[in-house]
Amino acid sequence: MPQTKRKTPDTKLSQFRVKGEIPVPVLINWLTACAAPLLVFFAWRSDTMQNDPITPPLLLTFAVLLSVNALLYWLTSSKSLQRRGFIALITVLFTYLAVYAVEDGSAILWLFAYPPIVFYISESRVGVTACAGGLAGIVVLFSPLGDLIFDAPYSTSFRLTMIIALAFEMTTCYILDQSRRRSKLGLLKLAADFEHAAKHDALTGLANRREGLEQLEGEYDRYQRNGRAFSVLLMDIDLFKQVNDTHGHHIGDQLIILVARTLREQCRKVDTVARWGGEEYLVLLPETGENEAFKMANRIRLAIEASSIPLDDQTLQATISVGVATTREGESIDRLLQRADEALYAAKKAGRNQVCHYGDADNAA
Repeated sequence: MPQTKRKTPDTKLSQFRVKGEIPVPVLINWLTACAAPLLVFFAWRSDTMQNDPITPPLLLTFAVLLSVNALLYWLTSSKSLQRRGFIALITVLFTYLAVYAVEDGSAILWLFAYPPIVFYISESRVGVTACAGGLAGIVVLFSPLGDLIFDAPYSTSFRLTMIIALAFEMTTCYILDQSRRRSKLGLLKLAADFEHAAKHDALTGLANRREGLEQLEGEYDRYQRNGRAFSVLLMDIDLFKQVNDTHGHHIGDQLIILVARTLREQCRKVDTVARWGGEEYLVLLPETGENEAFKMANRIRLAIEASSIPLDDQTLQATISVGVATTREGESIDRLLQRADEALYAAKKAGRNQVCHYGDADNAA
């Protein structure tokens, strides 16, 4: 896990869902479940009461196609295919209802259901494009050209009211949709901030102890599956209490930040660097044997030894002691950490600014 990168919400809100929000596939399936019986009902009405030979089979066809679209989602789990199919079907359906004045022209009122559905289940630009195209189509339908082609039985007052009301609804839906999307993005960003704060140390930006343990458990599970050993480096800053007592805690904090920055620079992207507590750090090295881990620990030690922070008339250098432990067959995470801690103690006992394997203080570098 890269320890310097902070996750932020993707701007494509369709990939995310906040608590309480209806998932788009679920909403489409519910709309389909409601629309199919309604289409069957109006097909029956058109057949028995209006003696319309064209509308009943068409409405039944739309009911079947909507059902097939829902079934395809269950078979393929393709959200984009389900969404595009649904939008295409209801667009054609509403166009037919308006153009052919189904139910004595009253079916055109179903167009008012179109804007909120399209804005909710699709991206904003798709909603704007679909609504703008729909409004333009209504204007053409109600124009003299529409009368010439379709001979729609709508009164002048109804046409004017319908155009204004539909334009007002589309504009309102757009404004509300933008507000919803901004609120959703804000909630997702806030959630990401909380998640980041819960997993990272505020002073250094490194993973905290809880996140370090979580990454350690994940690597241990991989080790049990593939048998590829990993190592941990447990280290702390030498004579840190003396630094705090002599120069103050603000200098101690600068020293902690200096070591954290050096660890980020020296470690690989696949490594996890965690502030283990106080002036203590843990580095998790995936798929890394003991010799390679020892060399990396020594390289880190030398890099920190070469760094310093400025004081009023001098510079303050930091050194660290490091304990190295590599997984052994059959041992637990707790035992691995215990061996790393014992190696760290051996490095301290050997004179500090040392790197030691578990149980081998003579290997200090």
